[in-house]
Amino acid sequence: MPQHPSNPYRAPQAAPSQRSLPRRDSRNTNRGPFVPAAPALNSQPPELAQRYELLSRLGVPPVANEDFDDLARNVAERARFLYGFVNLFLDEQTFVGLHQPPTNSGFVIVGRTMSRDHGWCPEVMARRKALPLHDVHASPRFSGNAVVDAVGIRSYFGAPLIHASGTVLGTVCVIDPEKRSLREARHLRDIVINASSQVMDHIAHAPVR
Repeated sequence: MPQHPSNPYRAPQAAPSQRSLPRRDSRNTNRGPFVPAAPALNSQPPELAQRYELLSRLGVPPVANEDFDDLARNVAERARFLYGFVNLFLDEQTFVGLHQPPTNSGFVIVGRTMSRDHGWCPEVMARRKALPLHDVHASPRFSGNAVVDAVGIRSYFGAPLIHASGTVLGTVCVIDPEKRSLREARHLRDIVINASSQVMDHIAHAPVR
């Protein structure tokens, strides 16, 4: 995917043959300023303009912050997944909340943004309901994905962030290199659905730090 050196959440250009997510290379970049490269509002798709307008009205800047990181960590820990995200679906998928393994863990370290057409969150946005993938390779529709190759993901559970106005702001999701059993799927789906409600409650009632 294209790299933007001016974006503090992206790493230097990877080798052309390597398919990887943006990387967070140091602790201090995790909280750095972020300005979405948004086109003029009149050139945005209506749903994207609605998201920006609603976030502005709610006083929620599309930047990394500790409250959303805490929520991402909480959902990942409850699901026992390595990665957790609170994802605003803007010009790019923007991970305002992020939990992942330590940098020295040997697992892939991801960044704060990703292309809008990568991963499984675009499907959650389109369907406006939770997507439980206990094994992404169990379905040809979902196995062919850049994230599978880049991070080696086997399981994904995501739920949409739907405002009372009907606007879908993004998703809450967890991913992991290990597949899960079918008998776990309903419980894991319920965890991310509950987490999405917690995030929307936080957005509606509490100022972000």
